[in-house]
Amino acid sequence: MRFLRTSFLTVGLLCSASSAVMAATLIYGEAGPNRGVRAEATQWFVDQVAKQTKGEVTIDVNWGGALFSEKVAVQSIRDGVADMGSVIGVYFPQDMIAYGLADLPIPNPDPWVGMKATDKLMRENAQIRENLANQNLVYIGTYTTSAVQVGCKGKTIESLDDVKGLKIRGVGAYGKVFHDLGATPVDMSVYEAYQGLETGLIDCTQTYPYLVEALKFDEVFVSYTELDFGQIGALGIMMNKDSFDALTPEQQQGLMTAGEGLADEFGRILTDANERSVKILEEKGTPVLKISDEDRARLAEAGKKYIDEWIQRADGAGLDGQALVDEYTALIVKYTKQRDEQGYPWAPKAN
Repeated sequence: MRFLRTSFLTVGLLCSASSAVMAATLIYGEAGPNRGVRAEATQWFVDQVAKQTKGEVTIDVNWGGALFSEKVAVQSIRDGVADMGSVIGVYFPQDMIAYGLADLPIPNPDPWVGMKATDKLMRENAQIRENLANQNLVYIGTYTTSAVQVGCKGKTIESLDDVKGLKIRGVGAYGKVFHDLGATPVDMSVYEAYQGLETGLIDCTQTYPYLVEALKFDEVFVSYTELDFGQIGALGIMMNKDSFDALTPEQQQGLMTAGEGLADEFGRILTDANERSVKILEEKGTPVLKISDEDRARLAEAGKKYIDEWIQRADGAGLDGQALVDEYTALIVKYTKQRDEQGYPWAPKAN
């Protein structure tokens, strides 16, 4: 088996009376804290890998940016600082160009539908797999943020007109749309937003329901506005290809099976967490506001040019941008229909 010299992957022998198999410990880098819904889902993934590989593959998660920050995750995984880890695609607009499709303001408010569509595309599309392989990367599984919302301190957003003049932490196409609406965009990670709000560096932050609980935003938000403005879906697990290739085919399949199941498990966890986070705000008396349908239509219209821009950038990277958008959109329709006809996979089935 071949190993990348800088990789942390370690191997050993697991022996029984009749056989000996190669065991591997994979080092996983995670910038986020060991709490909240994504941490819970990551631990589920770790446990599933051990289960699927019958204990041959174990994963050692390094939380809180102990190995690398979220802004250097791709380079770090590619270069073998860790065998695998979480990647937030918006911080790597060129390297993660294909994955960035899941960050576009394409109408779909359902986290599970978005994850299933993204996972199917990333897992099976040949041009995406080749693009990642050329970067010494393998896609394993995906998360999502759920719908883009906004939390503020000292300000309140009741309509899109209220965005004008505010300092807003926004990322990707969503941050650009805030700018188009008259806001001053501020570049900082979501993990820095709490302090940014406290110190007045920002008035508001792009956020997602479950982060209220995970990052304790309820302590600083004085208002919370539900935009339901797309999702950040380019958020998932990438693996160093050399480390992946060093595993046996059965171990590789175990990783992939666990990764594919992540969308269903995280969908279940996220649905509960989103409801719980909004309830936390309501119980504290924090206003939870909704923009009008007209404003939501304005947001969708404002986002179209950024979809076109992505298509041009994808074409420039050797991908067929329009074909990928069409495939992704068709998958959203497919999984929306599946949800409507069969319900969520974790929901009790009617007798």
